[in-house]
Amino acid sequence: MQPYFNKMTQNGYDQISTEIEQLQQEKPQRIKVLQAARALGDLSENAEYSSAKRDLRHLESRLRYLNKQLQYAQIITPKTDGSVDIGNTVTLEFLDDHEQVTYQLVGKEEVDVGAGKISTASPLGQAIRGQRTPAVITVTAPAATYQVKLLQVK
Repeated sequence: MQPYFNKMTQNGYDQISTEIEQLQQEKPQRIKVLQAARALGDLSENAEYSSAKRDLRHLESRLRYLNKQLQYAQIITPKTDGSVDIGNTVTLEFLDDHEQVTYQLVGKEEVDVGAGKISTASPLGQAIRGQRTPAVITVTAPAATYQVKLLQVK
């Protein structure tokens, strides 16, 4: 069976690494808070202890998740052959209202639509991946089907 790799850009890999470092720096403080809450006495009715324990579990869970993302990461170098793939920035025109937008295609963990980063797993990302300019592409999304024109790939 072929192993599954989490495809991402170098920037996405670096962001996850930075978050791991920040969480590891927070962990000793959260352990101290838990120890201080435990010292307060009866654990069955100690809200501070329950809260501190829950916070530490969330932190450790997030660390495990992020470490797995890096363990199975495959860093993709953007293609320069003119076809759309992870890491490329594309300019699209929505043919229904002629609005032009620019997006960067990224891995699932890096998505930030407000910053112009869409996933290759999204309906739009799937439709434009592998395409070359100029192309009119039909995108089938859960709510509707629409067409976009691929204007530029960087």
